[in-house]
Amino acid sequence: MNTMGSLVEIDMSQNSLGGGQAIQYNLPTNKLERLNLAGNQFGGNLPYSIFSMNNLKYLNLNHNQLQGKMTDVFSNLGSLTTVDLSFNSLTDNLPEGFTALSSLKTLYLQNNQLTGNINVLANLPLSDLNIANNRFTGWIPSQLKKINSLQTDGNSWTSGPAPPPPPFTAPPSNRRKSPGQNDNDSSSSGGKSGIGGGGVAGIIISLLVVGAIVAFFVIRRRKRKPKMQEHFEQHQPFTSFPSNEVKDMKPFEESTTIDVDALASTASVGLKPPTKIERKNSFEDDDFSNKRAPKKTNAKNIKAIVYSVADLQIATDSFSMDNLVGEGTFGRVYRSQFDDGKVLAVKKLDCTVIPFQSSDDFVELISNISKLHHPNLNDLVGYCMEHGQHLLVYEFHRNGSLHDLLHLSDEYSKPLSWNSRIKIALGSARALEYLHEVCSPSIIHKNFKSSNILLDSEFNPHLSDAGLASFIPDAEFQGAEQSAGCTAPEVDMTGQYTLKSDVYSFGVVMLELLTGRRPFDSSKPRSEQTLVRWATPQLHDIDALDSMVDPALKGLYPAKSLSRFADVLALCVQPEPEFRPPMSEVVEALVRLVQRANMTKRMLDGDNSSRRGDDQDQDFI
Repeated sequence: MNTMGSLVEIDMSQNSLGGGQAIQYNLPTNKLERLNLAGNQFGGNLPYSIFSMNNLKYLNLNHNQLQGKMTDVFSNLGSLTTVDLSFNSLTDNLPEGFTALSSLKTLYLQNNQLTGNINVLANLPLSDLNIANNRFTGWIPSQLKKINSLQTDGNSWTSGPAPPPPPFTAPPSNRRKSPGQNDNDSSSSGGKSGIGGGGVAGIIISLLVVGAIVAFFVIRRRKRKPKMQEHFEQHQPFTSFPSNEVKDMKPFEESTTIDVDALASTASVGLKPPTKIERKNSFEDDDFSNKRAPKKTNAKNIKAIVYSVADLQIATDSFSMDNLVGEGTFGRVYRSQFDDGKVLAVKKLDCTVIPFQSSDDFVELISNISKLHHPNLNDLVGYCMEHGQHLLVYEFHRNGSLHDLLHLSDEYSKPLSWNSRIKIALGSARALEYLHEVCSPSIIHKNFKSSNILLDSEFNPHLSDAGLASFIPDAEFQGAEQSAGCTAPEVDMTGQYTLKSDVYSFGVVMLELLTGRRPFDSSKPRSEQTLVRWATPQLHDIDALDSMVDPALKGLYPAKSLSRFADVLALCVQPEPEFRPPMSEVVEALVRLVQRANMTKRMLDGDNSSRRGDDQDQDFI
């Protein structure tokens, strides 16, 4: 759709579009003035492409299934006159970008779950405002009370007088004019000029106090400096694979005989369980302040390239929509090409999802994720921290995500073979096994889904976003993530993520691989909309299992391998977390599946059995 550069208006309202999926990010942006998708079934969050619609005047997305924090896409939309986001499930505070809507006359936000105050709306030229039935708190700004058409009921407004000015407000002048005194008078009625004795004493005392405080912190800083240096020298990185093991790992090629040794689990090569190490805080509590500089000692220990904003702007053509390759829970991802010809992926973090309180928070996050190294993880290449921007630079994989390959490929695309699907399953399992059972302390991914599994040119999987969610408290992350149908049932009930909730999400993605269906699809009959609920009862019925397999495979898969694969994923999606296996057992089960297939194939080769031409290698896994 982004090729329709001359489109002025899009009106697809009052249909049943979306099916719970997010609005596509590549909407036309050049000349669009009116966008109306009201009365549909779009889910997810606001698409970032709205940010580039400089000419947009009318935006209507009411009566959809939008959810999560409201993405700040408004700071560039000075021409907007009407915004209607009512009757959705949007949460959290209003974004600061609302203050830039200098032409906004009509704003409808009723019947959402928005929180916080509405001060960002105070100075807008609104004539029609409806914010009823949300969870707003605080006071209604006096400017908004003058609006003729104003609806604010159904919120938790604070009664009584408005709060006093904040502490940083400049105080009024200390000089008080006597009745009849002119501004030009330089003396009091008593004829005395200058500052009195009490004033001089107050100034001297203030200077002494300030000097004492400054001296205290200077002395303390000098004393602590060697201690901090010693801490960072002793700081232990995450445990990683032994170097000889990494050297021996080979990609899982679609060859006649599969090299099982290259795919062996970490448990099968004699890795001892990682010893728990005491986790030290990178910074002491009293180091935190809103204006502290990043700790250079810590940043120097990070083995990643430091990019400037200018570098990344050039590489992404100023973050052009043409280079936008995706957007997810943590922000937008852009394809970037550098002068040396290298192509990388730049993730522009959404500050509403990861609200860094200071630059040190970002440095700590980078320090942690830069230590994660595994052949099936998407490695961090570099980062950028300038002008309030927080960007991560990762490897770029040209085959895109597993989600896109399964669900967005056109009729001319070559479908994933059974070999490739098992390769993806095993590599993804090994990535989770590394996070859960090799890293110390263990890392819960929290956001394992098919759109976070990236595929290289040989269809080797690389799990993205590892370590990002660990920076966010469970409750906040649950409100931000958008993986409908992938979340374990106990997370929905308790809001707590565990290693076993990752195992459940892995099972859901394996069901996607098996069936070619989305985790949740509202276009299906009600009994088939949730993939786990529909598929689980059929996983142990061989006849039903055959009818569940992705039609794109056209029957080119071995029945025994299919049955064993179904047995593994059935354990992963058990409703009770204690019955789900650890990822090391999942890896071992998948390796055994491959080993048996290799043995069967060698026996058939010895008998000179007939095979299926070009598709022969797909029959033996």
